Amino acid sequence: MSEGHSVDRDSALWLERLRRGHPRHDETVAKLHDVLLRIAHHELSRRGRQLKSIGGPEYDDLAQQAADDALVKILGKLDEFRGASRFTTWAYKFVIFEVSGRVARHAWRTHPPGHQELDFERLPDSVAPRAGDRLEQREQLRTLSSAIGELTHRQREVFVAIALNNVSIDLMAIRLGTNRNAIYKNLFDARRNLRARMAAAGHPVLEEDAA
Repeated sequence: MSEGHSVDRDSALWLERLRRGHPRHDETVAKLHDVLLRIAHHELSRRGRQLKSIGGPEYDDLAQQAADDALVKILGKLDEFRGASRFTTWAYKFVIFEVSGRVARHAWRTHPPGHQELDFERLPDSVAPRAGDRLEQREQLRTLSSAIGELTHRQREVFVAIALNNVSIDLMAIRLGTNRNAIYKNLFDARRNLRARMAAAGHPVLEEDAA
């Protein structure tokens, strides 16, 4: 943990008991998993509009997978907890990221965003189509949707999460186990590729942002 942050007693207990070899390790791991599972269910419920085709056992399995993967990541990153927040607040971010990623992948796999789903106001300025007649806008969005599908897996994952699902760059960095600069690079490359595809198809695009 970095200097300057004092860890509250509850967080210190979580960290101590989650360490292998502690007599209450298994009990604490199970307790944390239960907490993560509740958060996963809550987050999935909040994102229900994006999961119209999922229900019953599949819905529960999605929550279980998110909690399982978040738990593994948390246990592997205990030494990275810096005490800037409560341990549970820090841990919640992992499961929220897992849910966010699964929802985005499910939504893309079952129903890639087309001209009805892509919202001009939610897209980065550099790839959002300019105002024009509705026919031209629909064609621009069809091209954009197709171009998103041709991004690399990582570029698409980052772009869909940040541009379409409003996931913050910081949270995305935590979820993918990387840093802000790497996420910025993935997003920059995705936007550059989308601009190139739009331009090649004859659609006007805004000039690339500086930075």
